[in-house]
Amino acid sequence: MYNLLSLNFWFNLRPPALLLVFQQIFIGLVIFLIATALVFWFIKSRSKGPYLKFWRGLYYFSFSNAFVGVVFLFFNYEQVPFLSARFWFLGWGMLMAVWLAFIFKLLVGIPAEKKRLAAAKEYRKYIP
Repeated sequence: MYNLLSLNFWFNLRPPALLLVFQQIFIGLVIFLIATALVFWFIKSRSKGPYLKFWRGLYYFSFSNAFVGVVFLFFNYEQVPFLSARFWFLGWGMLMAVWLAFIFKLLVGIPAEKKRLAAAKEYRKYIP
């Protein structure tokens, strides 16, 4: 635990390879992201209306981060000195959190979008 709190661990430009346990967890995360990308792609292709942007955002999030995860896994496996540094994982995690915040901002706006669509439908009902 002490190692995770040291700056030398996070900003070492020549880090050692990941331990086997953490490498398996990382592979599991990448497989999970690929599986969720497939699920969100299926839902996105069947969705219409105000939820389409939300499902599309989750699909792009999962697919893009699965790709980035595979690239990080490759660099770590090959032990490329600078590109397998731990600070890339911190940056990636922060970007994932910000991206998810924007996606869930879309989710919060869906009821207002539904009201707007219902009002527009009601208005178009009386136009010839």
